[in-house]
Amino acid sequence: MNKNDHARSGYRAAATPIRTQRDTEYQVFAQVTHRLKAIDEADKSNFPQIAQAVFDNQRLWGILAEDLMEDGNGLPIELRAQIISLAEFVRRHSLAVLGGRASVSAL
Repeated sequence: MNKNDHARSGYRAAATPIRTQRDTEYQVFAQVTHRLKAIDEADKSNFPQIAQAVFDNQRLWGILAEDLMEDGNGLPIELRAQIISLAEFVRRHSLAVLGGRASVSAL
């Protein structure tokens, strides 16, 4: 690497876009949702992958619900209640999926 290449590499790192909290949240939701969609439930040998994807999704919704219960959360209370209700659905449905009584598709 010559001096010019070395100098350019220093600027390359600075040119990396800065992610906002919203960007990060979107990326995490997209990754978890993609993993859930990619699951082949018919293949029973996939249970460890199913369980991990369901657990990660449930954990994500749990973290979201905890944040929504904080006094400092700026969302309207009615919207917070609706999202917390979704988090509760995810919790209950996840248990049903892991118990073999429901499909991953609703998650």
